[in-house]
Amino acid sequence: MAIEGLTPKQIVEKLDQYIIGQEKAKKAVAVALRNRLRRIHLAEDIRDEVAPKNILMIGPTGVGKTEIARRLAKLVNAPFIKVEATKYTEVGYVGRDVESMIRDLMAVGYNNVKYEMEEQLKEVCAPKVEEKLLDLLLPGTDKKAAPQESKPAAGDVIILPSPDGTAVNNENSTREKFRQMLREGKLEDREVEVTVKRTPRGPSMEIIAGGSMDDLQAGMQELQNMMMGGRSKKKTVTIKEARKIIEEETLESMIDTDKVADIAKERVEQSGIVFIDEIDKIATKGNSGGGRDVSREGVQRDILPIVEGSKVNTKFGVVDTTHILFIAAGAFSLSAPSDLIPELQGRFPLRVELEALTKDEFKRILLEPKNALTKQYTALLETEGLKIQFSDDAIDRMSFLAADVNSRSENIGARRLHTIMEKVLEEVSFTADEHSGENLVIDAAFVDERLKGVVADQDLSRYIL
Repeated sequence: MAIEGLTPKQIVEKLDQYIIGQEKAKKAVAVALRNRLRRIHLAEDIRDEVAPKNILMIGPTGVGKTEIARRLAKLVNAPFIKVEATKYTEVGYVGRDVESMIRDLMAVGYNNVKYEMEEQLKEVCAPKVEEKLLDLLLPGTDKKAAPQESKPAAGDVIILPSPDGTAVNNENSTREKFRQMLREGKLEDREVEVTVKRTPRGPSMEIIAGGSMDDLQAGMQELQNMMMGGRSKKKTVTIKEARKIIEEETLESMIDTDKVADIAKERVEQSGIVFIDEIDKIATKGNSGGGRDVSREGVQRDILPIVEGSKVNTKFGVVDTTHILFIAAGAFSLSAPSDLIPELQGRFPLRVELEALTKDEFKRILLEPKNALTKQYTALLETEGLKIQFSDDAIDRMSFLAADVNSRSENIGARRLHTIMEKVLEEVSFTADEHSGENLVIDAAFVDERLKGVVADQDLSRYIL
């Protein structure tokens, strides 16, 4: 795991590069991730007794819940998946069953392990790819196809090579010249004809284990391809494209898929992480009724055994969910965590409340993160030759507007900054190609000019959604 060398404090520092504030949430996540590593180092008799401490993040939209999950996906080299609780339905209803989140997680784990193995084999694979490319460029000069010494049968016509071996030497010389040109990149645009093979996989376990109509159709397609023995077709491509195709096929033949599945299954079971967003949307209030609420409660009851620990059928084998870490998040604006069924509440013992963002935090969001909006827009417009610079008073003004609108209308957190920035730079972005080579300073007056009429209107939400 990439996280292995990082302490909880270092994990928080990594998250600080992209997420402003929310120290409690970042600390909780950092400790949970570190505990995954600590558990792996325990003795086997106690390791299985240590259950993951699942986390419930509570806070309004746009404060960083999803961003924390997204950055974890890049930070942690462990099987990770983010799902929306609202896309699942109770068994018997139309929609995806909750077990599909584990099947998706296993697919992510399998692809991660396969990618790692391919990276390790690329160096070994390179000479084979080179030889196959030369075979395409020079058909019939494959040195493996050279005549072998054998006793002639009666009646065979024997053609002796020239005494000086000129023919053989010419073929080898040509092949070596092409090899040198290939290595120097001089043949990248040369077109060749390749046969693309599609190796069929076994039928998906989703056909048996359940799933949506999409899962069923995909599984039936795989089964059909397997019965037909796969499909192949010839394509005319450049050497650059052919190299990728041949490399993929060569690596595919070198990798032991059973070994990949075994390693991936171990990783998913021991270090997998599932982020369930919008879990508040399936919470039900005690005094409410109706079929929709019954379905929501049914989804909670279906999620419960997976979070507690159960065995789920996947196309790569049976996965035990006992030690998978679950992080749930929701705004809980119309409901409360207590509206979740008690059993599910108990499975998320760590609760972290994320705070609404203030003007000062909006200012930091515009300036500090590696992916700050001001840096993004500056880079985008610079591709057109237009250099823009944001003054301090412009940053202050946009931060104030974001906080002001959020306080008087629906609080959508940092997402408000996107709409303000887009409104301010709308005309600049539209005519950027006409101002190549120019420098433009965005100050408070520029912001007010672009938002003229909007700033004067007390109901800013009519314009800044």
